[in-house]
Amino acid sequence: MTLYCGIDLHSTNNYLGIYDQDDQVVFSKRLPNELGVVLQSLEPYKAELAGIAVESTYNWYWLVDGLMDQGYRVLLANPAANVQYSGLKYTDDRYDSRWLARMLGLGILKTGYIYPKEERPVRGSTAQANEAGSAPHGAHPQRAEHDNSKYRE
Repeated sequence: MTLYCGIDLHSTNNYLGIYDQDDQVVFSKRLPNELGVVLQSLEPYKAELAGIAVESTYNWYWLVDGLMDQGYRVLLANPAANVQYSGLKYTDDRYDSRWLARMLGLGILKTGYIYPKEERPVRGSTAQANEAGSAPHGAHPQRAEHDNSKYRE
């Protein structure tokens, strides 16, 4: 059986949901933001998980890195590109987790690139230098255009 996981991530906790190809609940629970607890919850389903969709928030690094280090296929959902239907009567963390997993299962989840850990400090320091005004006033640093399609699945 193929399973899909969605994690709605917050500052102190996350809502982890695992669903089958028919969108039936296999596991659904709010967890503390502790990698060991998350990994323990995922372990019984690891062999059947096609992927884990994690909501891209400011604090995703610890979770995505920890999951990838354990061999999970992780996709970082882009909240700006994944717009839920605006006519929904209600939404909550459980629903958001399910929605992420469903979009992953359908193959239509819009994702962001997960920079390798070793590249993040360089990327961050470059951005900070640009924000600090290292470029002459009024000048815009040139941006290289890259074909990132090879990184997408």
